[in-house]
Amino acid sequence: MLTLPKLNFGGLTANLPIIQGGMGVGISMAGLASAVANEGGVGVISAAMAGIGEPDVRTDAAGANVRALTREIRTARAATNGVLGVNIMVALTHYPEMARAAIKEGIDIIFSGAGLPMDLPGFLFEGARTKLVPIISSARAAALICRKWLAKFNYLPDGFVVEGPKAGGHLGFKAEQLDDPSFSLENIIREVIDTLRPIEADYDRTIPVIAAGGIYNGEDIHKFLEIGVAGVQMGTRFVATHECDAEPAFKQAFVDAQKEDLVVIKSPVGMPGRALKNNFVEAVRKGAKKPFKCVYHCVKTCKTDKSPYCIALALAAAKKGLLKNGFAFAGANAYRIDKIVSVKELMNSLKSEYELACG
Repeated sequence: MLTLPKLNFGGLTANLPIIQGGMGVGISMAGLASAVANEGGVGVISAAMAGIGEPDVRTDAAGANVRALTREIRTARAATNGVLGVNIMVALTHYPEMARAAIKEGIDIIFSGAGLPMDLPGFLFEGARTKLVPIISSARAAALICRKWLAKFNYLPDGFVVEGPKAGGHLGFKAEQLDDPSFSLENIIREVIDTLRPIEADYDRTIPVIAAGGIYNGEDIHKFLEIGVAGVQMGTRFVATHECDAEPAFKQAFVDAQKEDLVVIKSPVGMPGRALKNNFVEAVRKGAKKPFKCVYHCVKTCKTDKSPYCIALALAAAKKGLLKNGFAFAGANAYRIDKIVSVKELMNSLKSEYELACG
């Protein structure tokens, strides 16, 4: 019977090929990330509005977010010797400051999407050991990043997370592409692997590819490892764990969700996003506005003058369990969750399901 292989990013090795997806605002912080890392996976802290609870976040957003992210990294590192990452969206207004702070703290991996992280290697300093892993949704993006990073920094990505249209949160696809079979994760993964193969040969490097978006169980992990990925990223499954940093009411919304509750919304940041339907989401879809004055300026692409609500406030409210004032992002398979378990229980079930799928 086969067991799950390890996941290697150059000289950095996780005992399991499972990355816990970064989930903001405040859903995956030190508590969840350290628990996943302790079980052999890659635990990921989300940098998105990490400092929303800081007293000076409205007057010094950069300082508040950097301070909070630094604290979360240190808290997680004190709780685990496993592999830790941070997810830093390119679209964040204070992206450079957050990246530099994470590297200074010696974070193992930076995962970076919501835009192409063209300048990410420029934040590394001599002797830094942080691995850089872009999050992409196409083979074209993989080729472009490799070309640009090589030309400007003589650096190849340490891996790629390839996120398909079944993911939760903001999606790197047009709305009409989400249900188009040609944009399935399986197809995109194969295209990315084929695109990277000659680059790997030319530079005698292995660039691990990670599948993300809609991966639910060990059978799914087996399927994608058979296609040729080095590992998988899972976000939604880790919401319904005791160690997830959100309040119990947030987690219970996933347990209670039905298939028809998964909807794609228009996000203020200019991309479609998959979320759990609730009264807040329905009111916005019907044209209701939630008056606000932008005080965080958290995402560069946010259309604050046209937006019906502040996404940072909506996500922060949901994290606190106040779902009447916000909503939860969720992957397409969130409705399959039926209970809240520990991270250890979840990891053990994924391993068992994988072994069964191996036959």
